Amino acid sequence: MNINLEGKIALVTGASRGIGYFTALELAKAGAQVIACARTVGGLEDLDDAIKAIGGTATLVPFDLADMNAIDALGGSIFERWGKLDILVANAGVLGVISPIGHIEAKVFEKVMTINVTATWRLIRSVDPLLARSDAGRAVIISSGAAHKCRPFWGAYSASKAAVEALARTWAGESQNTPLRVTSVDPGATRTAMRAQAVPGEDPQTLPHPSEVAKAILPLLGPDMTETGKLFIVRENKLVDYRLPE
Repeated sequence: MNINLEGKIALVTGASRGIGYFTALELAKAGAQVIACARTVGGLEDLDDAIKAIGGTATLVPFDLADMNAIDALGGSIFERWGKLDILVANAGVLGVISPIGHIEAKVFEKVMTINVTATWRLIRSVDPLLARSDAGRAVIISSGAAHKCRPFWGAYSASKAAVEALARTWAGESQNTPLRVTSVDPGATRTAMRAQAVPGEDPQTLPHPSEVAKAILPLLGPDMTETGKLFIVRENKLVDYRLPE
């Protein structure tokens, strides 16, 4: 599927590696101007080189998502430069620890909630008016199967991703009568640094590369995307509805 994103402005968080890096690259290949955010300057510079190599352009914004004032300022800067935002990929997140709930240190739990939940809400708040100025605003919020499986020892991460999905669904409902389409994405186990941290004994070569996940995400960001408020399961390549407990 050829997706033309010429003239589109796309913001990607966690763009210095993994799914964020390759999604930013796919967006650039499709013609979008990419605003790449991450803490790691070196990774952002590598992305910039890769985007330039394919004839694309990127704007690098190195900052920590724990800095809420910086998130607010980002929205203002995008407005001043471009006047709108067409695409948001809220990808950045942290794992915390794999541990019994009662053993998680307060500072670790709070960091997971700050980066995964509060920063995502703050980002939505910052860019929602900009996406409203687009004729085809698209938002992808990266979630996880952990939001539903709630496996033992994954408490902090599972809780954070369940909260992120609740934010995305609520946002989708609030904007359903506008051009904005909002989708949560469950990428499944992927060959990333976070996965290696969570399951250190796993052979990474048995997992899909993040570039494969990025290619699956791209159609959700195109102008032909009509669904909103759903969950896209990458491993099954399908959108699914949410439902109440049975």
